[in-house]
Amino acid sequence: MRLRTLCALALIAGPASAADYLGSHTWRPEWHGAGGFSALWLDADGAGFVVLSDRGAWVRGRLSRDAAGAVAGVAVDDRGPLLRSTGDDLRGLERDAEGIARAGDAFYVSYEGVHRVMRHSDIAGAPERFEQPDAFEGLQDNSGLEALAADAEGRLYAIPERSGALDRPFPVWRFDAAGWAVAFDLPRDGRYLVAGADVGPDGRLYVLERDFALIGFRSRVRSFDLDGGDARTEIESGLAAHDNLEGISVWRDATDRLRVTLISDDNLRAVQRTEFVDYVLD
Repeated sequence: MRLRTLCALALIAGPASAADYLGSHTWRPEWHGAGGFSALWLDADGAGFVVLSDRGAWVRGRLSRDAAGAVAGVAVDDRGPLLRSTGDDLRGLERDAEGIARAGDAFYVSYEGVHRVMRHSDIAGAPERFEQPDAFEGLQDNSGLEALAADAEGRLYAIPERSGALDRPFPVWRFDAAGWAVAFDLPRDGRYLVAGADVGPDGRLYVLERDFALIGFRSRVRSFDLDGGDARTEIESGLAAHDNLEGISVWRDATDRLRVTLISDDNLRAVQRTEFVDYVLD
């Protein structure tokens, strides 16, 4: 389908949500191979960012925002490849970074392809070896640890993209002082698959999900308490309202509004785009 048709359908569909949609900003990085951004971390003020590409790269910088609070510009400070624990560049399926979380003074990155979670004291440096459960090895190909989040206590939450069956819930792996274990399950609802996650400043787990139809993507954000209960649908977009949203960060702005910022994975295709999308939940 032609890009012009897709854009027209996006305008018709529009964002459909109880949350307030603030706006979208298309980012066009100018270096070769830019794109495939599948994970997003924002600092507490929603300005400083780290994004990860599923081609095994990271980008750091700052976002500027318009009067409504939506992203209006992207300033890149530095960028580089994600590394092995040996300091070498990742290779092949090792590069498929899908989730990012910050706990304490470290970043954690989840991967599918070679399913694992790695710990970085600096996202630009080599990661440290980190405990992995044997169950990660049995995750589906190209449907592994798509989402990673951390709570205020420093516990990690990892969720695979697929649960294995339409009637099977998504397992949520939690890492704490006792190690990795499935802490709870999240109900699977319809065709939606997990794309990203974050724990907001309100202490809730926000899970970004997406579905694909012939004319584009449909996105949804659900939230849960940290035991998997009290499910709420926070955002649900119209078909083709946004591109392939995969990264999510939840934060509070200067007026104490609870905010959601999302980023899309363009799959390095000319008919798709990298966009930042902003909503207000309160």
